Amino acid sequence: MGTAFAIGLVFIGCCSNVVSLELLVREFPGCGNIVTFAQFLFIGLEGLIFESNFGRKKPAIPIRNYVIMVTMFFAVSVINNYALNFNIAMPLHMIFRSGSLIANMIMGIIILKKRHSASKYLSIALVTAGIFICTVMSARQVNVASEGSEEQGFYTLVRWLIGIAMLTFALLMSARMGIFQETLYKQYGKHSKEALFYNHCLPLPGFLLLASDIYNHGVYFSQSTPVEIPQVGLTVPIMWIYLLINVITQYVCIRGVFILTTECTSLTVTLVVTLRKFLSLIFSILYFQNPFSTWHWVGTAVVFVGTLLYTEVLSSVWAALRGPAVKQKKAE
Repeated sequence: MGTAFAIGLVFIGCCSNVVSLELLVREFPGCGNIVTFAQFLFIGLEGLIFESNFGRKKPAIPIRNYVIMVTMFFAVSVINNYALNFNIAMPLHMIFRSGSLIANMIMGIIILKKRHSASKYLSIALVTAGIFICTVMSARQVNVASEGSEEQGFYTLVRWLIGIAMLTFALLMSARMGIFQETLYKQYGKHSKEALFYNHCLPLPGFLLLASDIYNHGVYFSQSTPVEIPQVGLTVPIMWIYLLINVITQYVCIRGVFILTTECTSLTVTLVVTLRKFLSLIFSILYFQNPFSTWHWVGTAVVFVGTLLYTEVLSSVWAALRGPAVKQKKAE
């Protein structure tokens, strides 16, 4: 029951979160900072009450380690959302972030001196190829979509390249944070919910640096189309409703992943998250009619095949299919 419940939270929460985020970004492409702040504030307050007991519970992992982790986590979250300001389409954004397997493996080889099987390296090649295909095709669409003078087209392409650079940096930083977190868990034990709280609570003062942008978008949100809430009779601007939905679904998504890590193996968790990303991508393309060519589909398929190969799901399925046949042959 716990596993099924957690999987339900992941799919419902994360897919709904992608939809609400795209609704926000389509209206105000530069709203990434206010969205990130609202998510951090909500999860931080929830953790303060239920995990930290208003600061009375001593953390199992020393705060100084959380400060390092939080600095990386804050940078990754802000940069990922802020990249949407630079002509990065939501499907490309999701596909690019699916390359976390590559980044994690590269960082593991460099920092932890890890070595992997041939299938793992093949998965890296597939995911890299898939992201490369989607990136190149999106670059062509940016050039085609650029209207006006040649100078304006060049400016649009430069902004897009800056967005790609930001996503690349965030991908590598996220992988480095994962290795750091893995090292901490080996030393102090697994405390995922505690880490979730501190990762969202400690960065909150950092949003003071973004206060002006957050305030401006708060004003924009308040000026959006008012919608009356049924049975309550209260009129609220539609963008604030979208933001509330995004914050709640983000919490449900993260909470579902946390429960899943306590109920299942890492292989199952990775598979569920991978399938969730794929369904979110498909829904985003079909529902919002995002431009997606045949080559984009090819790149997407290669990314997810590479991801499944990395998690050894394909080999596990093959072994499971061969199992009954082998047993029957032995019985004969």
